[in-house]
Amino acid sequence: MIGSFGDAEVFSFHATKIVNSLEGGAITTNDADLAERTRLLRNFGFADYDTVSALGTNGKMSEASAAVGLTSLESLDTFLAANRRHYEQYREHLGDLAGLTLVGADTPRDRWNRHYVVIEITPDAGLTRDDLLQLLWAEGVLARRYFYPGVHASEPYRSLDPNAGQGLPVTEALVERVLCLPTGSVLSEAEVAAICELIADAFAHGTAIRSRLEH
Repeated sequence: MIGSFGDAEVFSFHATKIVNSLEGGAITTNDADLAERTRLLRNFGFADYDTVSALGTNGKMSEASAAVGLTSLESLDTFLAANRRHYEQYREHLGDLAGLTLVGADTPRDRWNRHYVVIEITPDAGLTRDDLLQLLWAEGVLARRYFYPGVHASEPYRSLDPNAGQGLPVTEALVERVLCLPTGSVLSEAEVAAICELIADAFAHGTAIRSRLEH
């Protein structure tokens, strides 16, 4: 199960996560020595009230963040239900749109949280991912190019290996095609329907839209 891979696993509870504490995270491990070193590291290296036995930092979660995290965990089923509902609505309206692929992993036993609704704009779409992004933003739909432009194209890696992209053709293609659409418990079904309508209309007039954006 998740949380038991390798020597340790690191989890983020950042505000963008389905279970979040606004900031913070957790480390899980079955290694007692590593767990003890981690506890020292998060609390200035204090082994007890006034004994510092190691280098450390201030990595403790605040009580306020912990309260948000517990409340978020209590609401997990609500979040999952909203995400599934929105994903199914996106799939119903966009699943057959030529030039667009809705990324998913639907199997009878799937348990993924659908926290991100990811679409891939393929080369035969008639417009690019960035064309669609510009149109959606103009209409107040805050879609996002996620993991763009790619770690290898960001500092310090860009300077360390300027030619890294040559060995990453799949990554290079995906960072130009992938777009995340809005979802979550604050989004209504009517809003999802409106987003789908905008996207479908954009694909129906892709060539004209791209021509206007270029000029």
